[in-house]
Amino acid sequence: MKNHRQAWRYKFWANQIRSANLWFALTIVGIAALPAVTCWAQHDAVWSPPLIERKLPPTGDAISAEQAASLRTKLGEIASQRQQIADHVLLPDMDVLLKAVEWAIDFNEFYQPKDVDKAEELLVLAESRLRQLVAGNAPWTKDTGLVVRGYRSDIDGSVQPYGLEIPESLDWNRPVPLYVWLHGRGDKTTDLHFIYERLHKRGQIDVPNAILVHPFGRHCVGFKSAGEIDVLDVVRDVQQHYPIDPQRIVLMGFSMGGAGAWHVGAHYADKWVSVSPGAGFAETARYNRLTPNQFPPVYEQSLWSCYDVPGYVRNLFNIPVVAYSGENDKQIQAARVMEVAYQQEGRSLPHVIGPGMGHKYHPDSLTEILVRMNQAVQSGATLEPRSVSLQTPTLRYARQYWLEATALHQHWQDSRLDADYDSEHKLVKVRTQNVRGVALHLSQPINAVELDGQTIPVDNANRPVRFSKSDTGWILQPNQTASGLQKRPGLQGPIDDAFLDPFLFVVGTGKSKSTLVQQWVEFELQHQMERWKALMRGNVRVKNDSDVTAEDIAKYHLILWGDADSNQLIRRWRDALPIGWNERALLVGSRQFDAASHVPVLIYPNPDQPQRYLVLNSGLTFREAHDRTNSLQNPKLPDWAVLNVSLAPTAEQAGEVVAADFFDEQWQSR
Repeated sequence: MKNHRQAWRYKFWANQIRSANLWFALTIVGIAALPAVTCWAQHDAVWSPPLIERKLPPTGDAISAEQAASLRTKLGEIASQRQQIADHVLLPDMDVLLKAVEWAIDFNEFYQPKDVDKAEELLVLAESRLRQLVAGNAPWTKDTGLVVRGYRSDIDGSVQPYGLEIPESLDWNRPVPLYVWLHGRGDKTTDLHFIYERLHKRGQIDVPNAILVHPFGRHCVGFKSAGEIDVLDVVRDVQQHYPIDPQRIVLMGFSMGGAGAWHVGAHYADKWVSVSPGAGFAETARYNRLTPNQFPPVYEQSLWSCYDVPGYVRNLFNIPVVAYSGENDKQIQAARVMEVAYQQEGRSLPHVIGPGMGHKYHPDSLTEILVRMNQAVQSGATLEPRSVSLQTPTLRYARQYWLEATALHQHWQDSRLDADYDSEHKLVKVRTQNVRGVALHLSQPINAVELDGQTIPVDNANRPVRFSKSDTGWILQPNQTASGLQKRPGLQGPIDDAFLDPFLFVVGTGKSKSTLVQQWVEFELQHQMERWKALMRGNVRVKNDSDVTAEDIAKYHLILWGDADSNQLIRRWRDALPIGWNERALLVGSRQFDAASHVPVLIYPNPDQPQRYLVLNSGLTFREAHDRTNSLQNPKLPDWAVLNVSLAPTAEQAGEVVAADFFDEQWQSR
């Protein structure tokens, strides 16, 4: 038992240290050095460490020990040479190749014998790019055809790949359209296989007068969480390297990529000139055929609205949208759901149906869709449309064009802004629902704003023009964000929201008084780090509590592991948190829980840096059991929860949820 427990406790760090012998395990993923993490004190296990089976990616076995050793040797050789250009801005273009090979070895992502050849080819390409960078050249940045490049993510410092299809006729001196294509589900299409395919195989669409980009989307998370940020980051990176016309960016995708096109298109409609989702899914309950007796707790049903597209349908009215479905494809359900959502708002969804088709495009249908996309491209997007609609249940997605919601009456309710600009009278008319804060970023002159029929002179006030709603009506605010603790865009929860921005795991160097709590923290910390690496394809930044700096506090959402006894930062801020501890109890509002067997998980503004989060004892709240379908890879816990950890964590949950809820709009317990 003791040996088993020690193996469980140190396996993850041993793997990290072994990988550190190859420099790229540290530098490719953006970690300068592993922290000297304090090993937990020995204690008797209260439950045996569970074996939670990894679903994504699946494990392969098509590589021998000798082949793996040979690849690692080559990786090490390239690593030593890389030090000559350690700060080069184009290193991600090489590092994504090295990371792909290393992680394929670490996670056994060789599914066929020929996959070893893929790894060897990527190492040859990496070595070639290294030599060229050392010589001061980077010819692939001007290549046409199929090109793979990479960027470094702010979220976790990892390098992430993307593929390009660049026409030979590209005029580098003129802005060109960009088509963003979101790929379908591929459980085995990890970095190695994605990159190899993007080097050798063209995509489903041919756009000869535009650049086509294939985001990786963090592999297989439905372009949700860090996956949706990857799409935005890839577009931004391509814009930095190529002459992209920002008014002519198209978003398309099929199957899982169709689902991604639905929600990424709806969340960020103002970034696209047109959107075309193919197949996929658009919501959670109906797609999974859940009946009311199968529904999860109410708070989780509320969280479905993070990615349930009908709740954002009015955003899609800002741009042309063309849905596609095969006539015989069961995933036609997604477009049918959205047809109803459009109809309920008095609109009609353009829906191209491939005759006789199952889960694929009919050639004529695809041609028709591309003609429609090209028509939108030729017209170009309007950067400041006269009329704008915004619909959202959360301030995470609070802006469309020049119209922004800055505060809600209550999160996870249908919230709307519809605005029209009258240029003749320099008047903006805004209609609201469940919104109590509005900001107008319009660059045009404004003399007055009419909010829900109430006219307020603004005399061309500084931009953005901000308004807040009181008991007596709307009032003009000073041109600054509201003071005080309140939910606002980018600081509104739930727990999973912290993992869409740069974050840092903070490990307590002390020890909990509860053996059970201590054991749970040890296990769940390791599990979440391993899960992030396997699923999100990046390494978690991690530090001991004693090593966290003022710069860290300013830069990152802090994910604190432990309790007030084991983690000095929890101890430092516990009086400012809406929970507390005494000798025996965990205190949440008026409720008490046995501190020896219960753990708080929550998200809350950092008392020392109110623009950043503190998170206690949680990583991603969806787990391995939810990876079977991307439609279930949604947040599972609200702003706070109390877990009974008497039983071991499972693939479904980290602990038994005995209490959970959202904070109100002032971050107070409800």
